[in-house]
Amino acid sequence: MADTTTLEAWLAHLERQHPVAIDLGLERVTTVAVRLGLTSRALAGCVITVAGTNGKGSTVAMLDALAREHGWRSAAYTSPHLQRYNERLCFDGQEIDDAALVEAFEAVEAARLADEEISLTYFEVGTLAALWLIMRQQPDVALLEVGLGGRLDAVNVIDPDVAVVTTVAQDHAAFLGNHLETIGEEKAGIMRPGRPAVLGSTALPASVRQHAESLAAPVFALGERFDWQATADGWQWQGETATGEALTLRSLPDPYLPLDNAATALQALTLAGISLEGAACQRAFGRAVLAGRLQWQGPWCLDVGHNPHAAAYVATSLARRPSRGRRFCLLGMLADKDAKGVIEALAPQIDAWVPVSLSGDRARGAEQLAAFLETCDAQVLHCAASPDAGVRWLHTNMDNGDEVLVCGSFWTVAEASTTLESLGVVASPRSVS
Repeated sequence: MADTTTLEAWLAHLERQHPVAIDLGLERVTTVAVRLGLTSRALAGCVITVAGTNGKGSTVAMLDALAREHGWRSAAYTSPHLQRYNERLCFDGQEIDDAALVEAFEAVEAARLADEEISLTYFEVGTLAALWLIMRQQPDVALLEVGLGGRLDAVNVIDPDVAVVTTVAQDHAAFLGNHLETIGEEKAGIMRPGRPAVLGSTALPASVRQHAESLAAPVFALGERFDWQATADGWQWQGETATGEALTLRSLPDPYLPLDNAATALQALTLAGISLEGAACQRAFGRAVLAGRLQWQGPWCLDVGHNPHAAAYVATSLARRPSRGRRFCLLGMLADKDAKGVIEALAPQIDAWVPVSLSGDRARGAEQLAAFLETCDAQVLHCAASPDAGVRWLHTNMDNGDEVLVCGSFWTVAEASTTLESLGVVASPRSVS
């Protein structure tokens, strides 16, 4: 094996190691997890696993902020990352360092090669490394975001104490199909017999609840056993403890993230054993941030949403924030995403568009996006060869008062954010939606 003494070298090695980038199934990753000892004892004091099409990241971010404000030591594993791989694993809000990741990759590699060699994907190795590091730290709560689907995702080698499903919409059709009931059942695969299942949307397909009920898992559904309402001084939440006691929290500040996800986080933590305190919840929601989700850098709004459901939320949020000038959209999307659906959802809030090309096997060119835009009677200002080129063109051609939404992919947002920083456009103190 080539030199893998640095994190950069390890990541390059992992990208070459497995013949395909996504290879759903738990047999291979479970075998290595057993060799690592990940299934022999508890990962943390409590494990909350979060699945869903949209809203996973914001739910985990608020779970983490809430847990820490209540004095719990936390670990949060999320994916993908925007700019640094280290973003994927945080302990008490701090990114893991390179040395710890290298040590974890070495441990996974040794387990992978023990006895019969087992091939693992980039994501599977990263997940096992994160779980190995979490088990060594033994935090009070481990927050695990599912990468794709649920039932066959590598994260699902760990049994959660509380399972959360945020939303179900069409995405990753090549792996999950196009039927919402089937997608819902896949995501519900993170649930375990007799353990609480938190359903974070009022529009989930019936298969999610049906799967929970088949496991005799107590169901806590938004709009039924917990809910939220806007109030003159913010918003309030009502929910239940695991024993059925009613709880109400009032005067909560806007976290500038979806309130369905905020309410879901509160319910999940209650079931995990935290006695929610109003002041701690207020502090948590006042400080919660999530990079790349309606995050403002000057007049530039960056959002990683890449399907129509996420785009509709972005459009609703922008509608509440009128622009003083024109509002442009810098759009870069992968070829397997519903570009037309995203464009249609955003179109009411966008005056003109700058499509950009992405690179890689799944890339879609700016000209292809421009063709979709033309079918929607949208104005295309310029086609750019990359997000970097698109940012630089807009930076030169926009006027004071104009705004730009950058969206469509993690790759689009990550590259655009780096370019904006090089141009001296700094991020706002917190995400805004």
